[in-house]
Amino acid sequence: MGLILLWGAGNYNYGQAGDALRLDLLNNPDLVAMDAVIAFKTAIWFWMTPQGNKPSCHDVITGSWQASNADRAAGRFGGYGVITNIINGGVECGGRSTNSVISRIGFYKRYCDILGISYGENLDCNNQSSFV
Repeated sequence: MGLILLWGAGNYNYGQAGDALRLDLLNNPDLVAMDAVIAFKTAIWFWMTPQGNKPSCHDVITGSWQASNADRAAGRFGGYGVITNIINGGVECGGRSTNSVISRIGFYKRYCDILGISYGENLDCNNQSSFV
């Protein structure tokens, strides 16, 4: 999971995550794939860390993030769909709904059901512009 999350923005995330974790992930990106502890640390780093104009996934899912006027104009409101946008918006959002999006929403609903919690609103990012 860490490798996928970091790879989405090329080596940009490897540099930032490596700095935060005090690892040279730019020159050793395979550490994320080969070391389970490092993979987990990079995944948690990505989940918790706002990047550029993107909020952290954690802040979105806990309701701490509030959409700005620019976010609302781009169709980005709180909810699970914004998390997809943060992770892979350039590929999966703005009318590019894919089977992976539909599958991910299904998994999300399944785990919400297991935990007995609400799905919330705005489950996909089909009508959202990706973060720039």
